[in-house]
Amino acid sequence: MELFEMADGEIDIPENGQGMQLYLDSADPADWARFLPLGVFRGVTTNPVLLERAGQACTLHNLENLTRQAVEAGCGEIHLQTWGRTATEMITNGSQLALMAGLGIAVLVKVPATEMGLKVAEKLAASGCRITLTGIFNPGQILLAAGFDADFAAPYLGRLNDSGRDGMAAILKMHDILVGSGSSTRLLVASLRSADQVIELASQGLDTFTIGAPVAAALLAEKLTEDAAADFQRAAEAMGDIS
Repeated sequence: MELFEMADGEIDIPENGQGMQLYLDSADPADWARFLPLGVFRGVTTNPVLLERAGQACTLHNLENLTRQAVEAGCGEIHLQTWGRTATEMITNGSQLALMAGLGIAVLVKVPATEMGLKVAEKLAASGCRITLTGIFNPGQILLAAGFDADFAAPYLGRLNDSGRDGMAAILKMHDILVGSGSSTRLLVASLRSADQVIELASQGLDTFTIGAPVAAALLAEKLTEDAAADFQRAAEAMGDIS
């Protein structure tokens, strides 16, 4: 597989910044082609489960191909998750994923927030990788993410609720911890099952979400807006020939 070395200053990596940041949680290029041209998504997030759902191989070669497609679709940032049964395997794969920034896109390496994962993340961060700690399920893990100074920490709302926990309350507490501590780690809420969940969390002050294609479509669906747009077009056509 061809890999790309980065010269200093070659890639303009966006900072976390302030304000709303939306990501598309999908490894399906068809979803990218539909939603990225809207200009509302900062980038895309992926993981091995999303690759499986999309019928995409979890290999460095295929992830390079997918990253190329993301760039072609106008994506400016991609979160790629490392994998492996040992820390060495995870570090090796994560390092290779990070080098895909040479394709002209900001790359963050996703690492599960396990004990081994934190060791892996430390090694990757020391080599200059930006890190998203993923698989967050309790507020205590947010303390670890903030202590590590991860770029992002990704809690899974849907999976929390599936386990019988109050996912909304847990995520709001995570948010309070990060805000109260002044941490630069950004809470990237994932596993969102409905547009209403996104809206509720946003109303509570959260501002960074990664959403799947069904939720993205639901946020776009508003019949009154469609009717108004059709009425605008009708009026424009009706009045277009008046001199």
